[in-house]
Amino acid sequence: MRRTGRLRRGALIAAGAWLALLLGCSSNGGEPGGATPGEADATLVIGAYSVVKDALGELLPLFASEWEAQTGQTVVFQQSYEASGTQARSIAGGFEADVTLLAMEGDIDKIEEAGLITHDWRQGPGEGMLTRSIVVLGTREGNPLGIRDWEDLTAPGVGVMYPNPKTSGGAQWDINAMYGAGLLEAEERTGTPDPAAAKRLLARIHRNVVSLDKSGRASMAAFEYGVGDVIVTYENELLARVRQGVPYEIVRPRRTILIENPAALVDVNVDRHGTRDVAEALLDFLQEERAQRLLAEHGFRPVHAGVAAETADRFPTPSRLFDIEDIGGWEQVRQTLYAPRGIWYEVLAGLE
Repeated sequence: MRRTGRLRRGALIAAGAWLALLLGCSSNGGEPGGATPGEADATLVIGAYSVVKDALGELLPLFASEWEAQTGQTVVFQQSYEASGTQARSIAGGFEADVTLLAMEGDIDKIEEAGLITHDWRQGPGEGMLTRSIVVLGTREGNPLGIRDWEDLTAPGVGVMYPNPKTSGGAQWDINAMYGAGLLEAEERTGTPDPAAAKRLLARIHRNVVSLDKSGRASMAAFEYGVGDVIVTYENELLARVRQGVPYEIVRPRRTILIENPAALVDVNVDRHGTRDVAEALLDFLQEERAQRLLAEHGFRPVHAGVAAETADRFPTPSRLFDIEDIGGWEQVRQTLYAPRGIWYEVLAGLE
């Protein structure tokens, strides 16, 4: 019975992903390179997390033009954008993405564990990472509540927004940032990281959460509609919205986490579709200077060293920027925070 249930859920996830993909393709209003799917020499299926959608909207047509100029082959894209965890489960469950761009390496690991990625995706430029960012706080214009750091999110009456870590990779980065900031604050004060103090900070912030949405994009939409006073999110999300004229104030906490976002080729699917060459070329293109500069325009911190140096003035570094390894690495974080009896679920249940 359990196996049947899992199979049914996997089938539903895959079917839902394909439906979303088909609906998305039908509304694209034309394909990169000027070809329709029926005329293309290659069709590349992209399964990505929602945050990168706008940047890919510019990058994929550039790649298609370059690929056609180099090879004479036209390429079109079928694209699906979901919360990172949802997208990873869809691909692992049967959605045949050739290339995936997700919020965190743990989501790529789910696809690898399903047997669909068979190469070492961490090899090559950027060690498998396509972009970087940091976790920041976004407030309404003028920062009316005077939000400056994590502790301010615990004050009575402050409505806090971040998405649900069960569906959103971005939410896990948010929670990692808060928990890690608590660990480091205790270490700076006493000389020893204090998991109990970190849990208390996370719990005090969570008491003020007014909504747990499916994805970072959904949280941002709700915030812009008027829900809450401060949103915990990616720096690149706020920079992109400010660029579009939305009046956010960006607050970079003194202690926050470096986000690294991976991209990978899905071996089983590219071999099934005969798209390995074009998929590999796309991943190479996304690591090159022109693509990395455009990603920086969309608010992402580049992984390309030269572009990172060029754009350093756009991306201030907090006084205590830590990474996932500083709080134990992903395996330990998953066990400590997100296991069924982990700290996050205790906080969610009100167990302090």
